[in-house]
Amino acid sequence: MPNPPDIIYGRNPVLEAFRAGRPVKRLLLADGLREEPRLKELRQLAAGRKIAIEPTDRRRLDDIAHSEAHQGVVAYVGPRKYWELEPLARAALEDRPDAVLLMLDSLQDPQNLGTISRTAEATGVGGIITSHNRSPEVTPSVVKASAGAAEHLRYARVANLAQATETLKDLGFWIVGLSEDAPTLYTDFDYRRPVVLVIGAEGEGMHDLLRKKSDALVRLPMLGKVSSLNAAVAGSVLLYEVIRQRR
Repeated sequence: MPNPPDIIYGRNPVLEAFRAGRPVKRLLLADGLREEPRLKELRQLAAGRKIAIEPTDRRRLDDIAHSEAHQGVVAYVGPRKYWELEPLARAALEDRPDAVLLMLDSLQDPQNLGTISRTAEATGVGGIITSHNRSPEVTPSVVKASAGAAEHLRYARVANLAQATETLKDLGFWIVGLSEDAPTLYTDFDYRRPVVLVIGAEGEGMHDLLRKKSDALVRLPMLGKVSSLNAAVAGSVLLYEVIRQRR
C-alpha cells in the first residue's frame, strides 16, 4: 500500500512551510475565502515559486486533511527530512555554544508534540529528539498544533533514547530530566551550558534508564491537589527558565 501524500493544512502552518523553504508542490484554497494578510502572502509566495493555486470546495479539503481545522488551506509538500542525532547536535552547537535540545520520552499525543514544538521554536531550541517507538512522527496535525513552528525546527528520531544520551554527553551536553520527585527545584539548576532537557509523558514520567543517565533531575513546584502538569506545559515552563537565566 503506497504511503499517503505529504500535506500541511491551516493558514499559519502552510505559510510557515513556505517561509521555511519546504518544497510545496500544490496549494489548494477553499472557494469564497475572505481575503486577509496571511492569504495575500500565501498567494504572493505561490506566485513567486510558480505554484498554481487550485480553488476547491471545503468538503474536498475536509477529506484531504482528515480534519475540518484546515481553515480553507491545504498544501501538498515534499517529505519531511529527519536529522541524524549527531549532525543535529553539532548543528545546534554551531548555532550557539550553549545549545538547548529537547528529548521527549513517550510523549505520544500529537497535540502535545505540536504545543511543545511551538514553545521550542519560540525559545530557540536547537532540535527535538524523539523515539521511533514511543512518540508520533511530525504529522500534519502536529504541524497544525504548533501553528507552523514545526517547519522551522530540527527533529531526530532515534531507536534508543538512553543510548542517545551517551552520544550527546560525548559532545558536551548535560542531560537534565524533569521529574516530579527530583530533589532540585527547577530554578536552582544552572542551565548556562549545553543542555538536553528530558521531558517524560504525563503520569508515566521518564523511564528509569533515562533517569539514571541524567546528570541532574529537576522538579516544578506543585502546590495544588494534582501531582503533575501537562507535559507540554511543564516543558514550556522549563524552557522559559532557561531563557530567564541566560538573560
